[in-house]
Order: sequence, then C-alpha cells, then structure tokens
Amino acid sequence: MNTKGVFTMSRDSIKMVAMLTMLINHIANVFLPAGQPLTNLCLCIGYFTAVTMCFFLVEGYGCTRSKRRYAGRLLGFAVLAQLPYQLAFPANGIAGFVQFNMLFTLLLCFLVLLVQEKIRDRVLRGVCIVLLICASLFCDWALLAPVFTLLFAWAGGNRTRQKAAFGAAALLYGGMAGLGSGQVWEAVGCAVPILVSAFVILYLYNGRRAARGRTFYKWFFYAFYPAHLLVLGLLRLAV
Repeated sequence: MNTKGVFTMSRDSIKMVAMLTMLINHIANVFLPAGQPLTNLCLCIGYFTAVTMCFFLVEGYGCTRSKRRYAGRLLGFAVLAQLPYQLAFPANGIAGFVQFNMLFTLLLCFLVLLVQEKIRDRVLRGVCIVLLICASLFCDWALLAPVFTLLFAWAGGNRTRQKAAFGAAALLYGGMAGLGSGQVWEAVGCAVPILVSAFVILYLYNGRRAARGRTFYKWFFYAFYPAHLLVLGLLRLAV
C-alpha cells in the first residue's frame, strides 16, 4: 500500500492519531455537557478511531506470527481495562447489563477472522460469525466493529475493494445515526470521520511500521487504553 506522495505515515503514526481522537471523544463523553456543539464535534472526531483500528486488526491478523498470543493480548488488556472503563462510563450498558469495553469488541472481531479462516463448513461458519456479531451487542461499538472487520477482510489488499469497504462503513454508520436521530448533521458527523480514515489509510499510509521504537509502540497501544480510562474515571470521581 505504498503511496507516491511526498508525505506518508506509518501504521504506528496513524494509530497514534487514532489514540488522540479516541481521547478527545472520551474527554467529551466524561466531562462536556451533552448536546452542545463542542461536545458533538469532539464526539465525531473520535469516530475516526474504531474504523481505523478495525482496519489494522485485519492487517495485523494476516501478519502476526502467533494468533494465540495476539488474542491473548487483546483478552488480557480487555480484562485490565474493564474496571477503568466502568469508572469512566458508569452509565454505559444495554438493558441493565454491564457494557464491555472496545478491546473485548476487537477480540470478537479477531474471532470473526479466525472463524472465517478455520471453519470450512459454510453454514457452521455463518452461524458462528452471526453469534459473534450478536455477542458484540454487549460491547462498545456493538455490531458496527464486526461488520467493519468483515468489510476489510473482504477487501483484502485490493484497493478498489478497500475504497468500497470504507464507503460502505461510512454509509452504514452515517445511515444508522441519521435514522436514529432524524438529523442530517448526525449522519454527516458519523460518516465524515470514517471517510477521513479512508483518506489517511488509502492515500497516506506507507504500509510500514515506525522505523524506530517498534516494541514501545506495540505495548503503548495496548496500555494506553486502560491507562487513559483509569485517569478519566478517577478525575470524574474527583470532580
């Protein structure tokens, strides 16, 4: 996925941007009054993160040396992040159930990819994927993240398909938001960050990791999630 432009970004650089946009979204969720223009803008900025991480999850799944260790890292940090997630977002949940954090969602997305690879029977494979997608109802970014993952898995390294996958993701999320709220700005606010992610990945991503600090970046992206949630949760309790 090399680009011809002068300015390019590594996978780690794009993930750092995704961590920043997530932080902006979470600060708005925890501290800013709902419904205000600034709050809505900060929330929309954060929608860049989930679709970007789903893209790199698919890419990482194909490159990892050990799928077992990859899944183990997702599970371990998901468990570690759950209490901080509840501290930061105590009201999150569906029908009275505790909502699980985004790393659990990414673990389910990883299992979707594993099912696609390992289960040959089409019916059984389809049933397992549907069950995993349904399990995401109890997680952050329910339904959408597994569907994004399936879209990027379908696209593979084909650039035309990747454009179609991002376009479908933007239409899906924007359409759901617009139908749910009846507001055009909601639909646009949800679709645009996905299109920004598409531009960054399709036209700026150089297909490589950072030249230096690869071990640091690898663990930073896992550790940042529970760490920033813990800080936000403690600050929420303090104020």
